[in-house]
Amino acid sequence: MSEHAPAPAARTRNRRGEGARLRDDIVAGAVALLDETGDERAVTLRAVARRVGITAPSIYRHFADQPGIMLAVVQQAFEELDAELHRTRDAADDDPRSRLFAVCTAYLEFARSRPGRYRTMFGGLWMPDLEAGSVTEADMHELGRSTLQLLADVLGECVAAGIATSDDPAADAVALWVGLHGLAHQQSVTVSFPWPADIAERLIGALGHLREATA
Repeated sequence: MSEHAPAPAARTRNRRGEGARLRDDIVAGAVALLDETGDERAVTLRAVARRVGITAPSIYRHFADQPGIMLAVVQQAFEELDAELHRTRDAADDDPRSRLFAVCTAYLEFARSRPGRYRTMFGGLWMPDLEAGSVTEADMHELGRSTLQLLADVLGECVAAGIATSDDPAADAVALWVGLHGLAHQQSVTVSFPWPADIAERLIGALGHLREATA
């Protein structure tokens, strides 16, 4: 948004007990800025306040600083990713191989459909100063934990069914995530590369230690 664009109309003050709504509005405003620009540097306190229609000092009732807002944005993005992966897993048939491929394919689709959020989640663009800001090391360690656990769960189901040879599903889930992330990133930046049509299937099969499917 241009610095010279007219500011939105002032936001109606929340009634008592509606502070949570304002917090949600602040996060939604930050997400909108991120989606529009693809750059977390555009998510400033002033820009978010202008988007929501409040004064910048009002933000401090809910967030100590800009990294705190970005943490909430990234946490929400991970919640969206987890919800999508769980929906996909639950909608797949009972075959463990199908469930694993469905979850991994949904992960890649999330990266394609939400490029700005995905880059902020995994691309190393958002690196808060843990010494100077409100974000803690524990906050950062928690990000993505549920996603990795789901990958480990569906891979473990393949092992239990005898269609995967992994002897450490948790570690192999990390390897699988690294592979999915690498593919998602490379497909976003090398769009002219002639990717094999089954590149995702090859990657999932190899990193998941899957046995060849039988007829």
